Order: sequence, then structure tokens, then C-alpha cells
Amino acid sequence: MTKGAKARRAAAVFSTVLFIAGLPVQGTETRIFQTQSQTAFLAGTLEGVSVDSLGRMQLAPRVERVASLGEPFVLSAAVSGDGWVVGTGNAGKVLRVDSKGKVTELFAAPEPEVFAVWADPDGTVYAGTSPRGKVYRIPRGGKGEVFFDPGETYIWAFGRAADGALLVATGTQGKLFKVGGQGRGEVLYDSEDTHVRSLAVLPDGDVLLGTAGEGLILRLGKDGAVRTLYDASEPEIVSLTSGPDGTCYAGVVSSEASLVDLSKTGSSGSKTQGESGEATVTVTVTGETAATSTGTRKEGTAGPRSQVLSLSSTGLVESLWSFSDETVYDLLWREGRLWVATGLEGKVYSYADGQMLLEKDVDERQVVSLLPGEPGPAFATTNAAAFYRVTAGVEQAGTYTSAALDAGQVSRFGTFRWLGETPAGGAARFSFRSGVSADPDRTWSAWSQPQEGRELRLDVPRGRYIQWRAQLRSGQGGSPLLYGAELSYRQENMSPKIQVLSALDAGQILVPANFNPSNQVYEPAHPNREGIFTTLEPSSDDDDRSRTKPLWKKGFRTLRWTASDPNGDELDYELWFQPVLPTGDVGAGGKWLAVAKDIGQDYYSFDATALPDGTYRFRLVASDRAANEPESALAAERVSDPVVIDHTTPVLVGVQRDGARLRATVRDAASPIREAVYSVDAAEWKPVRSTDGLLDGLTETLLIEPGTSGGLLLLRVTDASYNVVTFDLSAGGK
Repeated sequence: MTKGAKARRAAAVFSTVLFIAGLPVQGTETRIFQTQSQTAFLAGTLEGVSVDSLGRMQLAPRVERVASLGEPFVLSAAVSGDGWVVGTGNAGKVLRVDSKGKVTELFAAPEPEVFAVWADPDGTVYAGTSPRGKVYRIPRGGKGEVFFDPGETYIWAFGRAADGALLVATGTQGKLFKVGGQGRGEVLYDSEDTHVRSLAVLPDGDVLLGTAGEGLILRLGKDGAVRTLYDASEPEIVSLTSGPDGTCYAGVVSSEASLVDLSKTGSSGSKTQGESGEATVTVTVTGETAATSTGTRKEGTAGPRSQVLSLSSTGLVESLWSFSDETVYDLLWREGRLWVATGLEGKVYSYADGQMLLEKDVDERQVVSLLPGEPGPAFATTNAAAFYRVTAGVEQAGTYTSAALDAGQVSRFGTFRWLGETPAGGAARFSFRSGVSADPDRTWSAWSQPQEGRELRLDVPRGRYIQWRAQLRSGQGGSPLLYGAELSYRQENMSPKIQVLSALDAGQILVPANFNPSNQVYEPAHPNREGIFTTLEPSSDDDDRSRTKPLWKKGFRTLRWTASDPNGDELDYELWFQPVLPTGDVGAGGKWLAVAKDIGQDYYSFDATALPDGTYRFRLVASDRAANEPESALAAERVSDPVVIDHTTPVLVGVQRDGARLRATVRDAASPIREAVYSVDAAEWKPVRSTDGLLDGLTETLLIEPGTSGGLLLLRVTDASYNVVTFDLSAGGK
């Protein structure tokens, strides 16, 4: 992946590490991009600079590119004399790289991948191939031949036992073999897991093993006894190393970050056999997926993509560091610190004194192998394949380029400030560019001239995105140090938007969720179903805005709206009304009359009895004036659909007897009839049937069957505006 591609990918996720602060100033709110942490700095592109866990950026240790390799993928590496041997894919070649960068082919195996290599002091090289796992012995200056065939699919790692035997970690049957000088091997340990993925021989002769499937860290004693040191939540232990004090370190990865497809392992993590008897776990290292993930995280598994664990000599296991987006490929203890190789962005870290320091960010996508060296380690990369080594001193100059910072809208950029130190003779110079497209392209402005200073006024065109670049140069006192940066901006003010304006049902109001009506009376929505007398009922909690709750108050109306501001400005609202005449013309001389101003919420309930019966339109005005100067404030408005205000109850037009039943005709001047019920002798209300089967008109003829009991006969009618009236029909009709 190129540096440009890395920057684009970082920009896509930068919102997760970007902190935007608002300052109380006039005009659309001034915001600030702040870069003050390792995560924030790592969203950009680093060339010759490093960042520690406290977010301090400085010139990085000097790293030399030793060689570029012609093979597409590096899968393993080992120190050999004054150079290195490298196992590759997809042609199964073993290469030698000398200290001057000369590359020589030592061996080409019939199998396509070489996941493990080992070099003895006499120059003899061992190569473990996959997926038809064999161990080849390549003598110095000689021809490579099969040394040991374990009958396994994958050869994952080598080591030398205390007695000099070659240790071979394999999959998919999860076995560790011990192979003597003549190539005769025996099973030293048969794991219940699918792969013995990594190993490390400890100074006392014990062997540390890491498995893939269940993610176990095991310790194999010289007496053959095995004990489990740790059962990781992640399914694969990809690397193991140890320090001089007996502390061991493990790199663990989630299955989607793995070379091993663990999606077909059994639920217990034990070896899974297909119908043919072969293990169904596979590894893919071809095409674009090479040396990247093929697995699928087990259902319900959560957590980081990978992490680094420490295991003390007393058995205490701690997580030193977690990587949410990066994959640990290798670990190496060297010169008092733990080195960590990662992908998918090709970074090398070192951990010491509780801090994880980014030492190098390379163009290649993965750093797959770390090897001891002086004054610092060497490391191999893949996608593309190359070899590097850390040399003495630090870089004399380096450059940091931020991600494309998203202001959300076209904005004017103000001031850049930075925190840090510049040694005598050193320099920190900054330049800027802006654009409208998310990816910096030729439509962006050119980089501004580099400037020095603690506070810089930006002179770049307005745009939605901006980048800043720091060029560091060392001086007599060492490297400049930068541990914080702020860049202010203010969005161009844009008009608010009103998405919805609607009226709730008559009598329904909205109040804050903690509202206590105290001595005010609020009516129920429905009558008591057990008799003619009403009672208060709990309001239904079907409102999707948890900060309010609906209540009922006769004669009230409520308008509710949804509005937003593209700049995120706080909005205030005004409500106006106009009567609509029966002719469709606007009353009140065409003027909008005020209902309320300075409304701070997104609803307004009012006593509609202040208005006579009729039809009205309401106008909502949303303004961002509270966040802007008067001359730059903007507003939006929206007019409601017609709203009927109706305070008049239905009337009884007439009652006629039709045998044992009554036919009662009721009429409403403005609102459709919505409910009609009757009661005999104060018994519970029963629904009344309309002659046309539906209660939906201004005039309805109702059919009532009171029976033969006589006595008190009541008819209760409610219109759509919740005007309720009760008629006494005890006398019956004509």
C-alpha cells in the first residue's frame, strides 16, 4: 500500500480519533481539530518520524532498506551469518540476503509456501513448506533435500531443543516433532488443538508453544509434562519470545486477522476432520489475500484485532497492548525492549517502560518477521517483499502529513498552533492545503510555503477538507518534539432545514418526561370501560422521543416538528397562524399572527380555545440567530397543512323507534364522528353501530338496541376533536 493509499484509508476512519471542540464566539461556532494522542497522529502518514504512546512525535531511528525481493510474499526469515535467509511464496523459494543487499536463491521447493526457516551457525538452512508439509535441509553450498516428512499439512515454526534436536511445529493435526540429526522424528507433543502455530525455546530448556484454534499458550517441560499457561480469547498465538528476566511475551490475533481459516474448527476448538479424514482448516496465501486474513471471527467474539501479552515467571498474564485495527505478526526482545511487527499498515513498534513507540512506518502492508541485529533489529515485509534493518542514530529529517481533516461543510480555516520543542539548530516547519474532495487530488490547492512559528495564520482557500504537514529537522540537541496540534475552522453558515411540521390529535399535548401536573387537570384519552364514569389512565409510552411524554388536556392542540442545522447550530423557533376562510382565502387581511416566539423545543402545545371554530394554517420559522451575528443569521420556514379547530359538540338531530331498536341521527359542524356508545341503567358503555358500518362522517345514523329493561338510556358521542356530549334517550323516539 502506498503512502497516499494509507492516508486515504486513515482519512476514512479519522472521525474515530478526531476531537472537535467548540469555542464560545460570535458567528457560526468555531471548531478545532485537535491532534494530541498516538491514535490521532497515526491517522496520518509518517516518513522518518515516530510517535510514542503519549502522542509525542519525533524523528525516528534510522532504518535502511537492505533489499527488495523479487518474490511476491515473504513468509518467514532467520539470521544466517552476516545476512539472512528468507522463506517466500508463491513459488516456494528460499533466498539468502547478505548484509550488502545481494539476493541469492538457495532453494526452490515443490510446495508453494515456506512458512518456516532456520539457519544453524555452520550455514545449514532448514525450510518448512506448505501445504504438503515437508522439512528440507539445505547445506552450505549444497543441494536441498527432504530431511523430514511429518505427514502434516503445514510446517509453522522451528527451534533447537536443549539437546540440539530440531523442533518442528505443525498443523493441521497440531503436533510438535523432535527430529534428530539423521532426520528421524518423533512426536514430542500431540496437541488437542488444530495447529501448533508458534514456539520458543526458553533458557532452561523448556519449550513455549502457541496454538491456533483455541489460542492456548503451553509450556512443555524437559520431562515431557505440559501445562497450560493461558487460554486466550483470541484463537491464535502467532508469535512467542522471552526476555532475560524470564518474562515471556505472546502475540495473539483474532481469527479475521489470521493466516489460518478457523471458521471450520469444532466448537471445542479440537481438531475437525472432514469426510476424507483430512483436516478442513485451510490457509490462503495467494493473490491479494496473501499474508492477510482468511478466517472468520467466532460468533459472539469481541475485542481487539490483536494484542500483546506478557507472562511473568510466576504465571501472571497481563495484556501489555491492544491493537484495534492492526495485526501483530512477530515479536522480538532486544536491547531492553520488546519489538512488535504489525500490518495492515506496515508498522514496527517497540515497547518499553509502559509505552508503545512507533519506530517505523514502511510503504509495504505487513511487517512479518523481526530478527536480532545491531544496533537494532532487522525486519522483513510482504505486500511487497523487502528487507530492512535499524542502523545507528536517528533520521536527520522527517515528514508528517495529517489525514484529510473533515470540517463537515465548506469552511474557512483560521489558526494553526502546535505544542512541542525545537532544539538549537533544529527546525519544525508547517505547510497546509485544502480541498472539497475527500481524497486529496489535483483539485486541491497546492501546499502552502513552509512556515516556522508557534502560531500560524492559514492562507488557504475555503474547502471542506484540510491537511497539515510538519517537516522536522534535527539539530545539535537532537530531534524536534511535537506532542499536540490545533487547527481552527468555521463552517460557512447554511440555512436550517425543517423536515416535518405536523399537528397532533386534538387534546394531545407533549410535556417533559419528568413533568408533574401538580394542581392542573389533565383529562384521560378514553372512558372507563367498566361504567359511565371516567378516570385517569396511564398514557401510552409509544412516543419515540424519550425526553417527552404525551398527556391529554381538553381544548389544547400541539404542533410538532423535526428540524436540523447543517452547521450544528442551536435553533430557536417561532410559530405564526392565519385563519382559512370557507372560500379558501386567507383571513386576517393575509397577515401572519404570532402564536409564540423564542421556542426552544421541537413542539408547542397551546390552548386552542383562544381561537374560534374554523380552519387554520400554522407557519414555523427556524432560525440560527442564537449562534450567528444578526447580519449572517439564516432562517427556514414551513407552513402546515390545514388544522381544524373545533370546540363544538355534536348535536342530536332526531330519534326514531324502529321496533325494538332506536335510530338516532347525530351531526357535527366540523369534525367527523369518531365514537358512539350507549349505556342502560348506568351499566358499562357498549358500542353503537352505524347504519353504513363506519363512524367517519359529519352526520351519522346510529342503531341502538337497549333491550326491554327500560329506565335510563344514555348515548355518548365523541367527534374527531374529542368534543364529547351525552344525550338522554330514555323517552325513546317517535
